[in-house]
Amino acid sequence: MIKGKKVIVVMPAYNAALTLEKTYNEIDFDIVDDVVLVDDNSPDNTVEVAKNLGIKYVIKHDRNKGYGGNQKSCYNKALEIGADIVIMVHPDYQYTPLLIPSITHIMANDLYPVVLCSRILGKGALKGGMPMYKYIANRFLTLTQNILIGQKLSEYHTGYRAFSKEVLKSIDYRANSDDFVFDNQMLSQIFYAGFEIGEITCPTKYFEEASSINFSRSSTYGIGVLVTSLKHFLQRLGLAKFRIYEKPIK
Repeated sequence: MIKGKKVIVVMPAYNAALTLEKTYNEIDFDIVDDVVLVDDNSPDNTVEVAKNLGIKYVIKHDRNKGYGGNQKSCYNKALEIGADIVIMVHPDYQYTPLLIPSITHIMANDLYPVVLCSRILGKGALKGGMPMYKYIANRFLTLTQNILIGQKLSEYHTGYRAFSKEVLKSIDYRANSDDFVFDNQMLSQIFYAGFEIGEITCPTKYFEEASSINFSRSSTYGIGVLVTSLKHFLQRLGLAKFRIYEKPIK
């Protein structure tokens, strides 16, 4: 807890048995109140490792619901247990939880209601081993998104992000895709709802055990990102209306 605000870390997990403990051990529990891990029907023993670590809230999907579907379960549970600040940390150790104190201080002091940990600010992405084709695609997509959405983020594609309770309750994230494009739809919703997003730089690591999508899935994701940005542009100009920008049903 920080400044009276309950901090929950959510971990969308899939085949994270080998990296979960290392990630978990870097969480600062002087600030973080609880951890929610949602396992997306992994064939490995991620759930067993999570329970052995003492994670209080461990949820296992009875079928694979996809990366977006996993996040929906994460945020639903975090709100259910009274989170004020929700931080998504991937349990594959691609991002370090050591940045959690910085994230929470920004949010607890009401500087920003959303914080993204950017791999692009500085040289963290390439230094950490991001494939060059992904780096180039990231820069192209981010430029296009900034133009269409009317913002100026360094990247929209980091998986290390934090949200206030107010933000999560103000957007209908449940209406989004269950696939990887969920991340971008959520940021589009947040900007459309009028919230500001802060960024801090973060290192990243690309290695065999870290989660990563292949070229084919990356291409599908890229198309989804462009479609989402175009929808935002049309909605912003009043030329069309899309379901994801509607207020959530209470």
